[in-house]
Amino acid sequence: MATLLPPPKRRKLYHGVPEPEPKPETPVPNIVVQFINDEDGKDLAPAVTLPADLSREQLETLLNKLSGSDDPVPFSFHVSVPGASEGEDVTATAPPTRIVIANSLNQDVLLNTKYKMTTEDIFVVHCSPQAVFKVRPATRCSSTLTGHSSAILCASFSPTGQMLATGSGDTNVRLWDLDTETPSHVLSGHRGWVLCVEWEARERKLASGGHDGQGRCLHILKDHAHWVTTLTLNTDFVLRTGPYDHTGKQPSSDEEAQAWALERYRKLASQHSELMISGSDDHTLFLWNLFASGSSDDTSAETSASGTKPKPLMRLTGHQRQISHVVFSPDGTLAASASWDSSVRLWNGRTGKRVLCHNREENDIDHSNFHDNRFIATMRGHVGAVYRLTWSADSRMLVSASKDSTVKIWDLKTYKLKMDLPGHTDEVYCVDFVADKIVSGGRDKTLKIWKN
Repeated sequence: MATLLPPPKRRKLYHGVPEPEPKPETPVPNIVVQFINDEDGKDLAPAVTLPADLSREQLETLLNKLSGSDDPVPFSFHVSVPGASEGEDVTATAPPTRIVIANSLNQDVLLNTKYKMTTEDIFVVHCSPQAVFKVRPATRCSSTLTGHSSAILCASFSPTGQMLATGSGDTNVRLWDLDTETPSHVLSGHRGWVLCVEWEARERKLASGGHDGQGRCLHILKDHAHWVTTLTLNTDFVLRTGPYDHTGKQPSSDEEAQAWALERYRKLASQHSELMISGSDDHTLFLWNLFASGSSDDTSAETSASGTKPKPLMRLTGHQRQISHVVFSPDGTLAASASWDSSVRLWNGRTGKRVLCHNREENDIDHSNFHDNRFIATMRGHVGAVYRLTWSADSRMLVSASKDSTVKIWDLKTYKLKMDLPGHTDEVYCVDFVADKIVSGGRDKTLKIWKN
């Protein structure tokens, strides 16, 4: 039997109107790209000429080949361009604007008419190494746990995520079995609210603090104009997790665990000196270098040598109301702050340099940043005060808990909302993130475990 061919395609009729000429394909220009390390500004590879439409994934593959890396390293890319608006001289003094490369240099930079970048310019692409592992975002509530008779004020996973401890206004600390997701033990002894719980790195001891406790003063830093509400170190994550990392290796002895923990700490501290950020009710944050002897900052070193009190390296402004929480990312490159102004702001955790964030969806600049010019991005979505923040272990996601009874997950590649986790019936006071599990608790006296 003969094969029947399909009928020919019907020709479009224009009824006397001349047939329009087919649009020629727009040629893709070639550009010169220089990859540099975002941390120290050193070249990662020689300058190369590339088609402008290479995707972000192709740029990542190319950079790994040029650098001769045996194991591919994931990178995030951004370009800093002069922060001038339309009609202004691009050479005018203004904070640079950070454009995150999510698609291609052609789509994200060249086709953006806000900036005067041309194919004649050298595109300096800032590259930030990302974690070699990736944490999955939580998408569902796996269980709702009850037991506390008052609002839950703090919650903390153990370093491996096998155990959970919570503190409450009922003056008790509770331990929870995460295999069965049921209460395990009740620890009594406090005479006031339990405000914080922290695990020892080997998960054998638990520390708790509250209204009935006392503390010892080690340093007095008087630069804020009002109460200091929150502190964070850029080494908090490695201090908390000790010898444990994403590989899941278990130390065979306390000596081996101590050696592994010290190696992780020194690896992070060698990249940059140990820094601290303080947040206050005066709406500001301060970046401090308390151990200036290991820093290249001459001013801080002289201050330390003279025996006078440490001076802040940077004053971080931008929030409109009190600061409720600030926390460094696990890799120490970013810091996030939460405020009663319903916003979450991202800061450069190393230098506090002046950069702005380009909003690709609106193809415009957030011009409010020109007055603050210290933060990288502002993430808005909560309709109430933001109380607490926590990072994913790969520094790619940030989780916030708010007065509006929701928990939100933010994507640090786009600075946009990645996942909304509603379910609490009242204010959410605490949140913690380990592996791919999130725990949240609040005024409704319940804990919620969120998983992928």
